[in-house]
Amino acid sequence: MNVRAASIRMFLAAGIFTVSSLAAAAQEDPMTRIRVLVGDTELSATLDDSAAARDFASMLPLDLTLSDFHGIEKVADLGRKLDDSEAPRAYEPKAGDITQYRPWGNLAIFYKPFQSSAGLLRLGAFDGPIDALLQNGEFPVRIEAAD
Repeated sequence: MNVRAASIRMFLAAGIFTVSSLAAAAQEDPMTRIRVLVGDTELSATLDDSAAARDFASMLPLDLTLSDFHGIEKVADLGRKLDDSEAPRAYEPKAGDITQYRPWGNLAIFYKPFQSSAGLLRLGAFDGPIDALLQNGEFPVRIEAAD
């Protein structure tokens, strides 16, 4: 009976450890999911685990007007600069990256890659294609936390 009781205790302890490990991992998920609404199209994106991305997430929901900048990115005024306390001095953006250009405080969504740029702060990236953003002229978007 002692062997059986010890086996049951070990089995229960292993089960409790597994459940608590899974719960801790779920709570530690540093990624924040957002959606960008462009007309009737919904684009999903994931924010980084950084002070700047958390600061950006705290501003949501945002209604912005995007416009093209130099044929490589869509930009909008965020109204303020984000927390850059953990940020590197420069970043080399890829297509689909969501960034802030610190000197101007604007949001910059890259649809083409670009060279490493001082003052560019990565916030996250889109999870898939961003064709809905490839419009001419200015257009409205809504950025909000995903459920």
